[in-house]
Amino acid sequence: MIRVSPDDAETPLDLDVIAAQLEALEESIMYRFIDRAQFAWNPRAYEAGAESLQGAQSVSLFHARLRAQEELEARFGRYQVPEERPFTRGLPDAERTAAGFHAALRTADWNVVRQNDELLKAYLATLPELCEHRDDGHYGSSVEHDVSVLQAVSRRVHFGALYVAEAKFRLDTEAYRDAIRRGDAVEIETMLTRADVERTIIVRLSKKMQDLQAEVHTRVRRIISPDVVVGFYRDTIIPRTKAGQVAYLLQRLEHEPT
Repeated sequence: MIRVSPDDAETPLDLDVIAAQLEALEESIMYRFIDRAQFAWNPRAYEAGAESLQGAQSVSLFHARLRAQEELEARFGRYQVPEERPFTRGLPDAERTAAGFHAALRTADWNVVRQNDELLKAYLATLPELCEHRDDGHYGSSVEHDVSVLQAVSRRVHFGALYVAEAKFRLDTEAYRDAIRRGDAVEIETMLTRADVERTIIVRLSKKMQDLQAEVHTRVRRIISPDVVVGFYRDTIIPRTKAGQVAYLLQRLEHEPT
């Protein structure tokens, strides 16, 4: 996360620093996708009641695991951090206060950028491409890694949604103000889009996926096609990040200091 103290609220955000942090999050996502792919698809883990916990027969093991993880982390204050958006609702209140690193942002509700419903749907649809089409019985490990992947993906999307949008707004304030006042979401997305940067990300990601797996012991580790992760980035992470940026900017002027 970007560490901005309240005293630094008016300091322009550095897009180069933000880009470097996004690249670091990108690497976390790659590792976690690879780790999940070491287990089979195991569709039974996603069927309501098939392999659930006692007392939670109406949900799948995956959904029970996701909720249990987020309930624990909510108590420890994870979701007081702007880019950490939960997948489940009705979570317990935090029992500690997280440090404030978000003074530069302009919103009353971090969930205005929330893209997790779409991210979850896209991820579950990607599992058959990522994993072997069989059942290996490792349901607990599978859903544990699912949660790890999803949290890394969500963090990356919402970090980009919040901080890139704010940084770009400050670099071209009047143009963004005009589009925001008109409520022109299409124009805002056009202003935000940098096709050359997106191409660079995709090329870099493909190369890194190949490099990460170049010396894998294939007797104990499964190699996955870079195209699966690259496609998820191209078709889900990048578009959902921009959707979050647009949502953030459309409400931004309502929360400027008076």
